[in-house]
Amino acid sequence: MSGQKEVVPDKKIQDVAQQAARAESEPPHVRRYRAVIFQVVLVLIAITFGILTFLVKTTPSFAVDLQITRSLQLVNAPSFALLMSLISWPGFSPQAVIIAGLFILLIYAFGLHWEAVMAFIALVLSTAINVLVKDLIQRPRPLPELVNVYATLTDYSFPSGHVMYYLGFFGFIWFLAFTLLKPSLKRGFILVIFGALVVLVGISRIYLGEHWASDVIGSYLLGTLSLVATIQIYRWGKPRFFVSQPVAAAKNQKA
Repeated sequence: MSGQKEVVPDKKIQDVAQQAARAESEPPHVRRYRAVIFQVVLVLIAITFGILTFLVKTTPSFAVDLQITRSLQLVNAPSFALLMSLISWPGFSPQAVIIAGLFILLIYAFGLHWEAVMAFIALVLSTAINVLVKDLIQRPRPLPELVNVYATLTDYSFPSGHVMYYLGFFGFIWFLAFTLLKPSLKRGFILVIFGALVVLVGISRIYLGEHWASDVIGSYLLGTLSLVATIQIYRWGKPRFFVSQPVAAAKNQKA
């Protein structure tokens, strides 16, 4: 009897994953105007990021950045400072690599091999783009003479690596949970947790004095483009690679 209790949850997970995989592999019946709107939004995001990057490269600092940071740091409640530190903690090394690796292994263990591969690609892509842009722009971090800096970091400021990591990797995990899991309390909990991390990390980076608001805005713009690219690659590869996953094989054998 104990053996059956251990097998049933796995079969449920496999059935749900297989159904979701088949749904994902089907050609989406999307109206053309929605596709056009989506493409226009992406172009606007890219243009906005390009303009912001030009301004950041040509202007050492923005007065509005200083105002935003100082206004946010007026919140001196210890509980809020602790929350901001906890939100940022997963984005530092080595825990960022460890946490991402654990999630990738967990996804792989569920038999979602293509999803695990794409989660790794999401991590590498967002990190590589962030490092490349930082090296090109070379914007200094906020100075302790101007704002309260909780930790002195030596790399460049624009765009925020934390935000791009959270949006690129945790955002993709959010997408997987939204598309692969059936509506439930577990699914809702996962979406809230990862959604909150993505939203609050930008505030935490400003509050901790380690990034300007323009750094955070730029990273949300660039991170969105990185996440969309990851999802498009995932959707392209889904019908080509998911059939070799254990969940698909188990389903076929059962039939």
